[in-house]
Amino acid sequence: MKAMMYKGYSAKVEFDPDDAVFFGRIAGIQDVIGFHADNVSDLIAAFHEAVDDYVETCRKVGKDPQKTYSGNLMLRIDPAVHSKAVIAAELSGKSLNQWSEEVLAREAERLAG
Repeated sequence: MKAMMYKGYSAKVEFDPDDAVFFGRIAGIQDVIGFHADNVSDLIAAFHEAVDDYVETCRKVGKDPQKTYSGNLMLRIDPAVHSKAVIAAELSGKSLNQWSEEVLAREAERLAG
C-alpha cells in the first residue's frame, strides 16, 4: 500500500462503509489536518486543498509546517525479535543501528514514497 502524496506531504486514507465516505489525515506534521470525500477523484482534490491550505496558513502565521525529528528513536520490541535483529545486523557486517536504519528507510520508502 502506498500513501497519497502531494507536494512532499503524505496522507493515510481509510474508508468508512457505514457513511460511504473516504477520509484521510496528513501524516508527519504536528497539526491534525483531515479531509474527506465520497469518491476517489474528490478525495484527491480534498487532499490537495488541505495541503495547500495548511501550507498557506503556516506561511501567514510564520510557522514551519513540517514536524522536526531528532533522529533518536526508542523502540520496545519482543526480545526474540531483538535477538534476530542483532544476528541479522552482525551477519550483514553492520551495527544494529546501521542495519535498523537501512531496514526502516527501505520500508518507509516503500510505504510513504
